[in-house]
Amino acid sequence: MPAVTRPRLSRRHLIGGLCLSPLALAVPRLAAGAAALRVARPTDIRIVEITHAFEGHTYRAPYMFGGRSVDRVTILNVQCRVRTGDGRESWGFGSMTLGNAWAFPKVSQEAGLGAMMALAEVCRGVTADCDDEGHPLDLWRVLEPAYLQAAAALGRTRSLPAPIPKLCTLVVASAFDAAIHDAYGKAFGLSSYATYSRAHMRHDLSRDLGPAFAGEYLDRYVPVQPRATTPVFHSVGASDAIEPADLKTRLDDGLPNTLAEWIARDGLTHFKIKLNGGNAAQDFDRITRIDRVAREAMGARRVTDWNYLLDFNEGCPDVGYLLDLLGKVRQATPDGFRRIKYVEQPTSRDLATDRANVMHEASKLLPVVVDEGLVDLETLLLAREMGYTGVALKACKGQSGAMLMAAAAQKYGMFLCVQDLTCPGASLIHSAGIAARVPGNAGIEANARQFVPAASAAWDARFPGLFTIREGAMRTGQLTGPGLSAVPAGARQA
Repeated sequence: MPAVTRPRLSRRHLIGGLCLSPLALAVPRLAAGAAALRVARPTDIRIVEITHAFEGHTYRAPYMFGGRSVDRVTILNVQCRVRTGDGRESWGFGSMTLGNAWAFPKVSQEAGLGAMMALAEVCRGVTADCDDEGHPLDLWRVLEPAYLQAAAALGRTRSLPAPIPKLCTLVVASAFDAAIHDAYGKAFGLSSYATYSRAHMRHDLSRDLGPAFAGEYLDRYVPVQPRATTPVFHSVGASDAIEPADLKTRLDDGLPNTLAEWIARDGLTHFKIKLNGGNAAQDFDRITRIDRVAREAMGARRVTDWNYLLDFNEGCPDVGYLLDLLGKVRQATPDGFRRIKYVEQPTSRDLATDRANVMHEASKLLPVVVDEGLVDLETLLLAREMGYTGVALKACKGQSGAMLMAAAAQKYGMFLCVQDLTCPGASLIHSAGIAARVPGNAGIEANARQFVPAASAAWDARFPGLFTIREGAMRTGQLTGPGLSAVPAGARQA
């Protein structure tokens, strides 16, 4: 029986009939239409083949955040073969954890994971059917609306109690986007970050970010060379043991069980404090206890410089709760308050429907960072209007999106940080590559080493100092390989 060849779809087929947002209409998208992408240049690529697979891991201990407890992870791995305008071919690899509890919280974890795995198959088909040519950002400009349209249709066919959120779609699509960026860099023997200039990109940033960015390219905002080391924010989950008395069961797996043990093992200096919100006395107790334990450990090590960040995962009922809590912490431990670098997503991610919770007063005290609420330029601009002064960049929202938001945030003078989604293996390499390059980034969260270290075991020896932390920092200077630097054992190469 002869092989069946899938028809490849142009941009017109992929997004025909799609209703664009007012912001998208306001910013020039593809002025010359599909034909602009059809004239191949040597620095263009076209997708030739795309495959995906899943792997699953169980956590060594549950991770609690935002009132939800997670004890396992499903990782989406994508391989993509591309062909350049002058005929070269290369394989790229992308990987991302399907953080359904975070990305799709309005449904059960089972339903959310099922929807994301089904969406991965749909996204594979959409990506395979794309026949446009250009830089990875050109392809993302075509693929993102097609992914969103496909997600909306999938949500209807699965009779989900809530539509698949844009954030959820971005998490699934991020592995495909990473594979395309990775393949592009490898096709030219360059780090992906060396392909963000006029020499490789068809369009300047005004195409995606508006006229203020005319004549500018990503290389203006994101350097090619990574920092040698990047501070690691150790995540203290909402149910994690701070002191021995908090332990219900000690895990005898050779890894720390309490915060003090983690500090001693990894030489930690940065701490991400997960708070559930809704119970001010409990949140106050947790912050001040962590501050006391950290202070004792730092004193024993003769360390004088350490920092915290507070992450509520939308748990604060309103901004008044946040202001009251910060005031109490400041009064109880002035030095501890001074060490708080920023506050992350204190109230609802649905910024447009939560306009009353503006952050202007809170931002006078500390940078307030939008995370779950940041999915595009429109939400970044809305967050700024509502008083948010910082953005959390995440590999799980896509390499293309992270680079664009990094440029926009810098243009608008916003605070920058890079967060994680319990990313193990290649997904952490991807995240670390972003963290090591974004100017002014305060550090990187890297909690897979705490909750699911087995998922990174195959990578550890190949990237020494990336998965095993010493002196509180990750050795990111090594991430200079072609593409996004991650080449898994057994991955196909051109």
